[in-house]
Amino acid sequence: MSGPGGGDPATDDVHPICVTCGVQYDPLLVVDGRCVVCEDERQYVGWDGQRWTTLAELAEQGHQTVLRQEGALWGVGTEPSFAIGQRALLVPGEGGNLLWDCVSYLDAETVAAVAEQGGIAAVAVSHPHFYSSAIAWSEAFGGVPVYLHAADAEWVCRDGNIVSWTGDTLEVLPGRTLLRAGVHFAGGTVLHWDGADAGGVTLAEPALCTGDILTVVMDRRYVSFMYSYPNHVPESPAVIDRALRLLEPWPFDTIYGGWWRRVVTGDAKQAVQRSAERYLARLEHEPD
Repeated sequence: MSGPGGGDPATDDVHPICVTCGVQYDPLLVVDGRCVVCEDERQYVGWDGQRWTTLAELAEQGHQTVLRQEGALWGVGTEPSFAIGQRALLVPGEGGNLLWDCVSYLDAETVAAVAEQGGIAAVAVSHPHFYSSAIAWSEAFGGVPVYLHAADAEWVCRDGNIVSWTGDTLEVLPGRTLLRAGVHFAGGTVLHWDGADAGGVTLAEPALCTGDILTVVMDRRYVSFMYSYPNHVPESPAVIDRALRLLEPWPFDTIYGGWWRRVVTGDAKQAVQRSAERYLARLEHEPD
């Protein structure tokens, strides 16, 4: 068998990847063939039962990575779509790019394409459903740190250069600050970007990158908040109230959600407020 490290990541047939959620595991952490991420009540085991693949198998099936401009940022996605189907983002600034959220597929062509955009200096992931192949990405770029909130440590399925951070805010690179909103998961995190590039030149108004912690819905004037998306379990009012208080001091005019074109372009801070008011009204709850 071949493994990662120094060559094409897509030759890795050692580390199993859950077909349903896309999270890559250390083989020793797969107990009784189960995916602990999917067995949590926020996710689900695939209707055909638990199934596994590897980067090598995904390469054989014809998967590839696409880089595409997404507003002021570069998006990173997989075609054909795999698992949950999210796309990641390269968020620039002083000290190098931050890979925000992650995707499962990675090969030598992906590494080269991302390197052309400046590579990555760190990885940060919003919540366990998007942990995907974060450690493989880290290793492909020289073992850069992977920032995961400590509140979600029980779902970390592969060892690597993980920075298990605590508290509610952490600036991981200049101009890029993690905010623990706590929606969806206790460690559910969003990223605040100040809008500047590596030279400090302003590229855009400040933005939030949110994955599905604040998910941009089909009516892109709004976001929503859920404890479980596939199982349609709403988030609690207290958690939403807390997230609103945490975000209040931070300016942002754009929200980048977790999928292609799920972007609120303008008036984004007000969009979060009116979205919360609408959501909480349906629960007959007055915001704090």
